[in-house]
Amino acid sequence: MTAPGGPTAGPDASPVCVRHPDRPTALACTRCGRPACPDCLRPAPVGAHCVDCIAEANRAAAATRPRTVAGGRVASDARPVVTTTLIVVNLVVFVLTALSAGSVWTNYASPWVEATWLVPADVAAGQWWRLVTAGFLHIGPLHVAVNMFALWVLGRDLELVLGRLRFSLLYGVSLLGSSVAVVLLGEPARPVAGASGAVFGLMGALLVVLRRLRMNQGPALLTIGINVVLSFTIPGLSLLGHLGGLVTGVLVAVVLVHGPARSRPAAGLLAVGGIVVVLIALVAVRSLALAA
Repeated sequence: MTAPGGPTAGPDASPVCVRHPDRPTALACTRCGRPACPDCLRPAPVGAHCVDCIAEANRAAAATRPRTVAGGRVASDARPVVTTTLIVVNLVVFVLTALSAGSVWTNYASPWVEATWLVPADVAAGQWWRLVTAGFLHIGPLHVAVNMFALWVLGRDLELVLGRLRFSLLYGVSLLGSSVAVVLLGEPARPVAGASGAVFGLMGALLVVLRRLRMNQGPALLTIGINVVLSFTIPGLSLLGHLGGLVTGVLVAVVLVHGPARSRPAAGLLAVGGIVVVLIALVAVRSLALAA
């Protein structure tokens, strides 16, 4: 008489797949030794592993994957993807404005530039997109060339040290902080454009990261000092934008690489979110004052 378990019951019965009890099998996982049907096995360097063992191995690998100094996961490759993407976007925007204006040297004549560069009075009127779009505009080829070179030099290393997500946040929030400084303290009708504020944010972040890693900060301090002096002395540069980006970059880097952020990565991300909320609140207050 057949036992309740079917033909697999009893001492002489064939083993069955641990995931599919209705499938007798002569195969087994070479890692855990449990019987498994062909659908539940995957080729391995030695033998075959069951899907449960593979899932467990993936979880263990994720848990032991190295983290960056900011607590993020280390990318599987060493390519500065975010930095390269930002450079491409800036260059594409410059080319489009030059084509629209019909000139590389006077691309500021493009209607796209006038509609997207940063004018505090326009932000107060509700055109908040200018806080971000102005950071991707450049006036003339020298302006875009200098900023993109600086972005490449600073970004390719910081991106690898912080991780792609946190580097993206650093760049974006530094850009926002630069624009906020211009809105708060700048002339209401004076337009500002360029990625310089975000680049200054990277400079400030580099200083914080070097200090966190206990590396020589001298060259970084010298670079920042030279650029601040140039911001004071060269006409047409936005000193407020540069300093605003620098201060914001320092703050973002501090909350990412110090305190609980290293052991609890989400804490650093929440702190960056807090900085963004404060910046937006400052713009809102200033906009009300300008609109009054």
